[in-house]
Amino acid sequence: MDLPIVNQDSGSPRPASDQLSDDARGSYAVVSLGCPKNLVDTEQMLGRLDEDGYQMVADVDQADFVVVNTCGFIDSARQESMGAIDEMLQLKREGKLNGVVVTGCLAERQQGELLKDRPDIDAMVGVFGRNDIVDVANRLQSGIQEQQQVFRPAPIRPLSDGVRSAVTPRHFAYLKISEGCDRLCTFCAIPKMRGKHYSKPIEQVIEEAKRLGESGVREVVIVAQDTTYYGKDLYGEPRLADLLIELDKIETIDWIRLMYFYPMYIDDKLIDVLAGAKRILPYIDMPLQHASDGMLKRMSRKTNRQSQEEIVSKLRQRIDSLVVRTTMIAGFPGETDEDFEQLVDFTANMHFEHLGVFTYSVEPDTPAAKLPNRVPNEIAEERKARLMSVQQEIAFRWNQSLIGTEQDVILDMPLEGQEGVWIGRTKFQAPEIDGVVYVSGFGDDQTPAAGQILTCEVVTSQGYDLVAAPLSAE
Repeated sequence: MDLPIVNQDSGSPRPASDQLSDDARGSYAVVSLGCPKNLVDTEQMLGRLDEDGYQMVADVDQADFVVVNTCGFIDSARQESMGAIDEMLQLKREGKLNGVVVTGCLAERQQGELLKDRPDIDAMVGVFGRNDIVDVANRLQSGIQEQQQVFRPAPIRPLSDGVRSAVTPRHFAYLKISEGCDRLCTFCAIPKMRGKHYSKPIEQVIEEAKRLGESGVREVVIVAQDTTYYGKDLYGEPRLADLLIELDKIETIDWIRLMYFYPMYIDDKLIDVLAGAKRILPYIDMPLQHASDGMLKRMSRKTNRQSQEEIVSKLRQRIDSLVVRTTMIAGFPGETDEDFEQLVDFTANMHFEHLGVFTYSVEPDTPAAKLPNRVPNEIAEERKARLMSVQQEIAFRWNQSLIGTEQDVILDMPLEGQEGVWIGRTKFQAPEIDGVVYVSGFGDDQTPAAGQILTCEVVTSQGYDLVAAPLSAE
């Protein structure tokens, strides 16, 4: 059985061996679920296993054990994680697998429940126990039958992600600049799973970024639970602007993309850095979650509609050709028809190029789980569909406005089954979550390759995606 050795949000394969080398200490397979921050954790664990002599294989039948790095953020993610665990445990019962190691957020959040319901899990490794993955593997390989549990308290400083084996394609990578979160949004359990906010020192982030650039990474995607809060714990004030100034100097990196921009701590210095940077893309992912002041207060977002409108408008005025992505929650407890209409009006007026909508998911042990006036699921789903309909019109119209323009496009992979067609992205499209560009019509003197950046003319749009023809290569 071929195991999907990919992050489930990305679909980006990491090359794995079909056969085990003679000098390998043992073999393993991996399933990585959840967000890019979790993917960095996966790559860090794989790096340690690889460095110690273990070998990742493509076929689970050739693996001594499997690592399932789980997500515990919302109910659908938890169900997906438990489904993956159950699939691997069934293979173990059938004798096709010797061990199952469960790691990550779900392991951290539901350790007792998971072990009670699935006692044949061989090892449970919490979020901050990931540095112990080699010890866990060694004990498994030695034949010790005792179930392992590795749960560490949140460290004083974030764990280093310097030792990594990439799961993403070689030309782009995620760079995590901090761990945990100090926000107490009432719907979110992240602080319970990943602890308080801890920033990596600027020097450590720069070192990791340089290592990525030297390895062939052309696009670095900056991730954290709260990017704009970066440095507050270390330096007494947010220092994202200073970090970006240093990152922008790394000549081996072409594109730097910013994700998880909380709509606070965005000052003129930071905006000036974004506006004048060479490598930082005019793209900001800023999860806003709602636009009704009442809902924002119930969510404990520490913002209101006016401040959100002001900061987005200011960013657009100061940063040329800025593209903004955001996410919203429909059906939060107490959301009235009037609250939702304010959200629709806000979305229609702000013209976000990219927007995703989630229906509220009840998260145990969060304040929102105790709030009254739950919105029936069918109403929440209707609201989600309506909001996405409003956004779809905006996004399609924006894509159509790009027809005839020239855009730099980074090539990700050839389109399967379509010779001469590649899938790529403009500066305005983040990996895995936004639309893509289908590039075809390469000249005889052009040999497309993953990671190549081409100047292309957009010839048409197809819904959320674009179709383009190459003009020249870098």
